[in-house]
Amino acid sequence: MDNGLPCLDLLEATPAILRGLMAELSAEDLRWNPAPGRFSVGEVLAHLSHTEAHCYRARLDRFLSEENPTFESDDPQDHLELYRNMDPEDAFDHFEEQRDTNIETLRDLPPGTGERKAVHQEVGPVTLTQMLNAWALHDLGHIRQIAELARARKYLAGAGPLAGFYQVKP
Repeated sequence: MDNGLPCLDLLEATPAILRGLMAELSAEDLRWNPAPGRFSVGEVLAHLSHTEAHCYRARLDRFLSEENPTFESDDPQDHLELYRNMDPEDAFDHFEEQRDTNIETLRDLPPGTGERKAVHQEVGPVTLTQMLNAWALHDLGHIRQIAELARARKYLAGAGPLAGFYQVKP
C-alpha cells in the first residue's frame, strides 16, 4: 500500500549506496581526515548513526504521538567528541539497523500522515512530509561528502596525470 509519503525509496537505499562508496576503503581510510575542521568518513558515519536516532527518529515519534510538537535545532558540532570516538564500522552497523526500523515504521503509516504538523524552533511550522524531504537532503549531502572523501583518499593519487582533470573537494 502506498501511503503517499515521499523519499522512502531514497532513505531505504542510502545504506547500500554508502556501502558501495566505502567498498574499497580500509580502516585507515575511514579515519582519514582531509583537513582540520573536516569530518572523516568514520565521523560522518557516526553522525548519521547519531542523527538517525536522536534527531530523525525522535522527531518522527513526536510527530506521531503529539499534536504540534516543538523541535529544537540539532548542531553536529555539539557532538564532535562522540563522532571522533565511535568505531566507524559499529557506527555504520548501528545506522543501518536503525534505518531499516525507521523505513519499516514509515512504510506502515496510514495515508495522510505526511500532513501532521510540528514547529521547528528556528523555522516555524513544518509537516512530516517536509521533514522527510529534509531527511533525504541530509542523506544526499552526506553521500556526496563520503564520495568526495573516497575520491580524495583512495583514487586521486592513483589516477596519476589524469587526476588533473578532476576537482576533488573532500
